Amino acid sequence: MKMFKYAATALVLSTLSFTAMATVHSVTSAQAQSLQQTGMVSATGASTLDSLEAKLAAKAEAAGATAYSITSANMDGKMSGTAVIYQ
Repeated sequence: MKMFKYAATALVLSTLSFTAMATVHSVTSAQAQSLQQTGMVSATGASTLDSLEAKLAAKAEAAGATAYSITSANMDGKMSGTAVIYQ
């Protein structure tokens, strides 16, 4: 019974570890050339460039992307921007 508990615990921890490593990341345009473009995402209402990047990264991850490249950032009151997403 103890062996089963240890095995189950190891399985859960390894799954959590893999999930944490599977996050989306920003790439340069040179790095993006070797990736498959799968779409675009946009975000509005950010107050800083960091928060805009975080919003775009979250949307890219929600769309199933493995990487993204920010293509525009605008400030008209609040910040908005777009990013190309890649697989």
